Amino acid sequence: MFEKYMIVENDAENIIENGKVTAFKFGARLPYYRGIALSLVEDIVIKVDGEDVPRETIKFSAHGNTYTLKEMETETEDRWNMGEVAYITVEKEGGLPKGEHKVFMLLNMRIAYLPFPSIRKSEKTVAIA
Repeated sequence: MFEKYMIVENDAENIIENGKVTAFKFGARLPYYRGIALSLVEDIVIKVDGEDVPRETIKFSAHGNTYTLKEMETETEDRWNMGEVAYITVEKEGGLPKGEHKVFMLLNMRIAYLPFPSIRKSEKTVAIA
């Protein structure tokens, strides 16, 4: 239902540190009608232009806090709220080339009242300027 809002189309860029492109990031929204504690995010899977992104290169940032996916597993105090744009950062030397790229995102969440995992998927084209 909310999957169409997961990837923010006009919110992607390379990250430059000390004059070098070290990563890229894109905006993402929670595809759920309530906010959740970060520990309830079981997994985030990213593919760019059909290629899998290694899990250990993915970071999640919201409201000034940044976590690896491993750190999110035990983060019970911080939340990802409905409608809030978080940033998914992928550490990748050189980032992404300028132009359009297909970004796929799978979000696996634990929802207390569901007896099965809540897995949501989205794919959109984003542009790197």
